[in-house]
Amino acid sequence: MSDTAPLLGLLLDVDGPIASPVTRTVAIRSIVTDLVELAGAGIPIVFNTGRSDAFLREEVVMPLVAAGLPEHARVFAVCEKGAVWFAITPEGAGEIEVSHELAVPASYAESIEKLVGERFDDHMFFDRTKRAMVSIEQHTSIDNAAYKVRQVEFDAAAFDEMGRHDLGIEHNGKRAADAVGDVGYRIDSTIISTDIESVRLGKDLGAMRAIEMLLPNGPLPQQWRTVGDSRTDYAMADWLHEQGFAVAHVDVRPADGIPETPYPVLTAGELIHDEAGAAFLTRWVEMVRGTATHDTDVR
Repeated sequence: MSDTAPLLGLLLDVDGPIASPVTRTVAIRSIVTDLVELAGAGIPIVFNTGRSDAFLREEVVMPLVAAGLPEHARVFAVCEKGAVWFAITPEGAGEIEVSHELAVPASYAESIEKLVGERFDDHMFFDRTKRAMVSIEQHTSIDNAAYKVRQVEFDAAAFDEMGRHDLGIEHNGKRAADAVGDVGYRIDSTIISTDIESVRLGKDLGAMRAIEMLLPNGPLPQQWRTVGDSRTDYAMADWLHEQGFAVAHVDVRPADGIPETPYPVLTAGELIHDEAGAAFLTRWVEMVRGTATHDTDVR
């Protein structure tokens, strides 16, 4: 274990910057090889995602292991926005930790699975790999524009179903409390999915889990880069900034609008999604090698 603080720490959303939102796989080979090289150079890497641990094991962990992830790597995963977490080693995924108290009630999950099967399975599927969240996702064979039309209908039905279970819910500014006036859950709609989750979950909780996992095994980085493709991903950088860490956020889908932040926001010019993620990873490899001094002009 080195006593020298790493140059960088990476806190990475998966869908968008790492995995293609079209194929739902790590489609750009350099992403894997660059991640392995960065880990080998002592850069801590934490994937902070709404995805399940099953998805991470198949689409991220297995390629990293196959590419030769080194023994000394400090690589971790936080799944389901902070509800599930584990270490990643050359042997694969470590012991899975779960905050069961953050799970959506099983009776509601069963109702949503039935709802999808009866009314929406032509455009989306129920994700049975989630341990705490309830998630549906667009079929890869379906046009995204057509999916988004049906997504609006599904989100409304999922909202109403919460009331039938006396669970407080919020979505896009609309709130409906439970019998005692509480709102404990939210609907979070993304470009390819809808997550129904505890309001205590979020990318900020994932950032906290990241620091908790990194602290026992070496010094924390001098500075952080957080990477995401949605406005909710900024919560990673918000939390790190509030804790006093030097951080810049990389937005790989800035067309939604870049908010005002107290820290720098970086983009990759015309590149978006995993192409932008790949460009930044390559630049960080160059910084570690000493052939680049900064990452503010990635194009």
